[in-house]
Amino acid sequence: MIAITLALLLFLFPLAYSPGPGNLFFAALGARAGVAATGPALAGYHLATFAVTWILGLGAGWMDPSALSAIRLIGAAYVAWLAVRIWRAGPLRPEVAAAEAGLAGGAALLLLNPKAYVIIALMLSRFPPSGAGSLLWIASVFTVNNLIAFGLYIALGDRLARPLRDSRALPRILAAMLFGVAIWLALG
Repeated sequence: MIAITLALLLFLFPLAYSPGPGNLFFAALGARAGVAATGPALAGYHLATFAVTWILGLGAGWMDPSALSAIRLIGAAYVAWLAVRIWRAGPLRPEVAAAEAGLAGGAALLLLNPKAYVIIALMLSRFPPSGAGSLLWIASVFTVNNLIAFGLYIALGDRLARPLRDSRALPRILAAMLFGVAIWLALG
């Protein structure tokens, strides 16, 4: 079990810690609302991560290319919508940012994140579960690893944004970053 866990973590490291829709969303949320306020969105994203990994691992949800394309375009539209909302928000109000993200927003972000589906499919093809117990382990390692990666992005966003929280510049920078992610998703 230790050998497979280490191999799984090595496989996941560049995928989980590289910038993507989830990482940048949570960096932006950390910048807008601070570390403590991101909890509900973080929980929603990672509960959905575990559920999707479990479903795909059971073989009930393998995606064909047209389904991934649809998710990619819907995800791009969702991230662009978030970018527009942040752009229009004006100076940051952490309590509003945290309330807007919430548990459902975090889950929606995972469900509309094509990078997550690709990573899960790659992971399960490289580390096929041998039963419910190994699927539980793989889904748990994957979810906790992502939670740690996103926590680092949240802390980085919070730290870098502190001096700019009262300005209009930060929401515009964050919105531009998220809009860039939306374009990246759309062109996928």
